[in-house]
Amino acid sequence: MTGIICLDKPRDMTSFMAVKKASRLLGVKKAGHTGTLDPMATGVLVIMLGHATRFIELLPEHKKSYSARVKLGITTDTLDITGTVLSESEVNVTLEQLLSVAENFKGEILQTPPMYSALKKDGERLYDLARKGIEIERESRKITIEKLEIYDFDGIEFSMDVTCSAGTYIRSLCDDIGNTLGCGAVMTELRRTEANGFSIENAVTLEKLEQLVSESKTENTITSVETALMSYPEISVSEPQARRFHNGGALDYKRLHGEYPMGIYRVYSPEKVLLGLGEILENEGDLTVRRVLVSDE
Repeated sequence: MTGIICLDKPRDMTSFMAVKKASRLLGVKKAGHTGTLDPMATGVLVIMLGHATRFIELLPEHKKSYSARVKLGITTDTLDITGTVLSESEVNVTLEQLLSVAENFKGEILQTPPMYSALKKDGERLYDLARKGIEIERESRKITIEKLEIYDFDGIEFSMDVTCSAGTYIRSLCDDIGNTLGCGAVMTELRRTEANGFSIENAVTLEKLEQLVSESKTENTITSVETALMSYPEISVSEPQARRFHNGGALDYKRLHGEYPMGIYRVYSPEKVLLGLGEILENEGDLTVRRVLVSDE
């Protein structure tokens, strides 16, 4: 089986274990996800199945959306409620103050990734270093907060909906808001509602997936690789070019029909069969192979 499934990951389960359970239900030996969710988080986990795993790094990075619950007056080492408490403070924050501070985090901002993250330093995961009590300096990165809406504030806790660029850490956003307010804050709940062009409305739970498998009705839950790559422009090639591309050979730019700027393209045979992804690095260069789509046959 080759394709993509959008899973609604349950709480208190690692992304790795969620992928393992889903692939086992579907009878797929090879599977991988496109972006980790913390064990405490729920929601959209995009899982590539079979030969689709070859395209994980090339799946277009659309904006991501989250719903989170935040508690003021407390900080932890993990920046969420599962961590060790570092401080507790009295909270005297009005809704107007909270909204004013949140406004400052909209748009393009700099964010420092948390120590408890899957980022690597010299080949070692930051969370592994953090568990050893080692904290290292992390370089701030540019991210974009497209939407940040605050609601259900009771004086201590509030909810927020966030739409942001890939690479944004919602835990860090919560912590930054708390630090700016002067009382600290931790994330207590997180649900990803959109990622890689997939929405929570399209997601299936493990329980539902198990039911669909038992009824042999999984076809509507599997998205094709082609559908997921539709944001890339396309190039059609001749039959000899299709054979060369399928075998991993670059195609002479001058022999392509049309003019194409630099970038990644969906490459099709004359029969409109997707061959894979190619990339033009220079306007007068070759169309090089990025990934070939392997058939299940």
